[in-house]
Amino acid sequence: MSDTIAAVATGAQVAAIGIIRLSGAAAIAIADRLFRPAAGKSMADYGDRRLVYGRLIDCAGETLDLCLCTISRAPNSYTGEDTAEFQCHGSPTVLRAALEACFACGARQALPGEFTKRAFLNGRMELTAAEAVADLIDAETVESAKNAAAQLSGAIADKTASIYSDLTDISAHYHAVLDYPDEDIEDFRLENYKAQLQAADTALHTLLKSFDRGRHLTAGLPAAIVGRPNAGKSSLLNALLGYERAIVTSVPGTTRDTIEEKVRLGSVLLRLTDTAGIRDTDDTVERLGVERSRLAMERAELVIAVIDGSEEPTGEDLAILRAAEQRPHAVLVISKADLGQERPAPETSLPTVSVSSVTGQGLDELERVVKAMFPLPPVPAGQILTNARQAEAVSRALESIRAARQAMETGCTPDIVLTETETAMAALGELTGSCVREDVTNRIFARFCVGK
Repeated sequence: MSDTIAAVATGAQVAAIGIIRLSGAAAIAIADRLFRPAAGKSMADYGDRRLVYGRLIDCAGETLDLCLCTISRAPNSYTGEDTAEFQCHGSPTVLRAALEACFACGARQALPGEFTKRAFLNGRMELTAAEAVADLIDAETVESAKNAAAQLSGAIADKTASIYSDLTDISAHYHAVLDYPDEDIEDFRLENYKAQLQAADTALHTLLKSFDRGRHLTAGLPAAIVGRPNAGKSSLLNALLGYERAIVTSVPGTTRDTIEEKVRLGSVLLRLTDTAGIRDTDDTVERLGVERSRLAMERAELVIAVIDGSEEPTGEDLAILRAAEQRPHAVLVISKADLGQERPAPETSLPTVSVSSVTGQGLDELERVVKAMFPLPPVPAGQILTNARQAEAVSRALESIRAARQAMETGCTPDIVLTETETAMAALGELTGSCVREDVTNRIFARFCVGK
């Protein structure tokens, strides 16, 4: 990582401010070549993290912008290297010209996530914190942002550090007795460490249980709106979105295919699919849509079954309702409450909400019902696992801890127990990045945006 990287760290659109970021051995030297402080000094004369006003120039000395510049010296910077930033007016043309000037001075284009990757490789943050940077940028709910911010502060690393320390104590004591039999070291007895293994089991189990809700925080909960044609499904989707995404007409069967959009209901982010009306039909295209609707219903973790409240429930309505009752989570929506002709709702074990997609009546109640179905885990912010890599590492660590406990309880020799505890330590090391393969880190940072 001896080379110096540069990138535009803000969006490509016109904005009030645009930032160019540099990191590497030549970052401050490049800032000195391209920035002229108004006070007449060079940037190298200034202390770290001071905003300096001046002129940004190109390699020919022509002024590109009047802006601010700041530098930070290694190792006390975001990346752990010398860094510089130009905070310019947000003209994409100016930013591109300034970036090309950086390249002409010896920098190269930064790869996606390369600034954060350098921070990780230089020991400025552990891997779960680095992943939280991307989660924070991509956050679509306040809860997701809070969890990512806490992870960025090291919440998961702090949670697992005590477990790793306890396992290290067990391993160190065993090997000390084994390697130095003549020293005055307390005898190694497995039963002395039973409480530590139990505590590790409990903590890792709690952490792993948070993953289902955590992946919903970042990716969204798969949900499907189902019902017969003209029940009000597309109108409900549009009402939840706040704009006309699906075509709505009085003609049954308007929706022929599934439509997927992300919708926030309070703290719950839904990956909501509006489906074709479910009914028997001879129309080939509509029949394909109905098949996709049934498939979406089977895959959904939340089903919103819609019944037209202005009409008597039909056999098709009841069949759809019974199918929804078999899903892990479902709610019955009685639509078209604004028509003032609402019929009694069918008997069901599902929570029932009366809704008008025209007036918005009942949407707050629907939000409350869904939120109650998917509460956040009762753990501090930051201790919710949000991706499969983290969950897989915690799962392997938990499996090894439980194998160690079982070996202890069945009277196995200490070396068998130690093998499992050291396997658990390796898994926790992969979680935080203290011992992770290069191909894994490359795949993690590839999902980042350029400039972060």
